[in-house]
Amino acid sequence: MKFKTIVFYGSYRSDRQGIKAARFMIDQLNQRNHEVIFADAKEYDFGILNRMYKEYGKGQAPAKMEELAEHIRTADGFVVVAGEYNHSIQPGLSNLMDHYLEEYFFRPAGIVCYSSGSFGGVRAAIQLRAFLSEMGMPTISSIFAISKIGNSLDEAGTSQETALTKRVGQFLDELEWYEEALQRQKKEKGTPF
Repeated sequence: MKFKTIVFYGSYRSDRQGIKAARFMIDQLNQRNHEVIFADAKEYDFGILNRMYKEYGKGQAPAKMEELAEHIRTADGFVVVAGEYNHSIQPGLSNLMDHYLEEYFFRPAGIVCYSSGSFGGVRAAIQLRAFLSEMGMPTISSIFAISKIGNSLDEAGTSQETALTKRVGQFLDELEWYEEALQRQKKEKGTPF
């Protein structure tokens, strides 16, 4: 089964270590035959949230916002890559994702977190779980944490640790299980609202 999965990433920093985690996940998803869309907050720079996508009249949203809305509406699931900023997620990530709401409903999300230290950004992941759930995305139970990101992945996103490559398989198996289950449920029974 082929899935369309969006990878969200939200760092605006000049030395973006987390881009390596995003590249790693994109490569892993491609190897599993996903259609991958990369939603980088720097590329989809809508500015600080003023108007949500749904607040524009039909055909009135900026072209890049409309493009991403269509990708979100047609996605089977999401992988959200988040670094830890003050025990929470990056403002760029929340700002990008806050531009949408109903477009996310009833599609699963997997959380990938990272940090330069040994905790792997898990405190951000805890915040992200509540954030994504509030936006209508059930999150899978597994969290894919990458500690010491500067050494764990190279610039291309290639794993420097065999443990990462082993762990990612289980993480993506779970995400695909939810993508397939929710896709089937929507097809057979629709959505509750």
